[in-house]
Amino acid sequence: MPASDLSADSTIGDWLADPAGSAALGRLLSGSGASPSAFDGAHQLTLNELVPLSSGAFTPDDIARLVEEVGGKVVEVASSVTPAPRAPEWKEVIISGRFAGKTVIVTGAGSGIGRATAVRIAKEGGRVVAADISEERLQQLLEEHAELDLIAAHGDISNGADVERIVAAAGGRIDGLANVAGIMDNMSPLHEVSDELWDRVLRINLTGMFKLSRAVIPFMLDAGSGSIVNVASESALRGSSSGLAYTASKHAVVGITRSSAFMYGPSGLRINCVAPGSTVTNIQASFDSALGRERILPVLALAPAPVPADRLAASITFLLSDDGVNLNGVVLPSDGGQSVI
Repeated sequence: MPASDLSADSTIGDWLADPAGSAALGRLLSGSGASPSAFDGAHQLTLNELVPLSSGAFTPDDIARLVEEVGGKVVEVASSVTPAPRAPEWKEVIISGRFAGKTVIVTGAGSGIGRATAVRIAKEGGRVVAADISEERLQQLLEEHAELDLIAAHGDISNGADVERIVAAAGGRIDGLANVAGIMDNMSPLHEVSDELWDRVLRINLTGMFKLSRAVIPFMLDAGSGSIVNVASESALRGSSSGLAYTASKHAVVGITRSSAFMYGPSGLRINCVAPGSTVTNIQASFDSALGRERILPVLALAPAPVPADRLAASITFLLSDDGVNLNGVVLPSDGGQSVI
């Protein structure tokens, strides 16, 4: 779209696709030391929607100046929500040797939380089978971290044959599994959910996790030990963070976690769950439903600002590692306090 057509109600994707809009966004971000990657996972949101969701990182005045810069139309931002304080700075500290001698499968390893988790485990001495549906992203991961023990396993975890190949890549020993892969829905309430959306979200978020876990657990039972961490969401703890399909899938992830922890605990296995809050990933969250937008956006405006994926990797690797020795069946909200709002 021409720059003059850009407005505060245009999506981030529209702004980034336009040369003038992209340049203006880049200048805005550079002032805070950020880059366009800060918008990963937010391309379907409008500039106006970023104001309440950014917890103070973007103000109505910022948006107005941005639109004025490209000669677009300013649309008033209606938000009476007081921005939440930004999270304190944090620096990842690698714990050398924590995963030495262990082989861990990580799904969704091509980007976001999965990638951060795979890299951290490998940096801490682990051998990582990095699984992802995108062969291109896996190749980039291996090229950028050639010094680490990473094995690419391209495949769809909801496909039985691909699951077999991913498990085979581990070479007969599996000490840990991080079920990270997942997709978002479009914030639709029950009466608006299509069969296609329901089937796709449940297939990836739930069926894939089920099939891979089912294939991995026998290896752990034979060894008498093993650790699985399933990634749920704030949507597993409430009904106000996403649409029906995603909410249902993540509630089911918690159910699988608790049932499995009960069943396999006496056999030496630990199965836990992390429920992330707002995180910077490449998962696209669209608001296709007017009702979903009306009901959910005000709730999300109260949440802490999105955090980098390495903060979630810290929680996941803790539960995966022997440091989580006394934790089984735990649902850990790694959300900056969002779950207490």
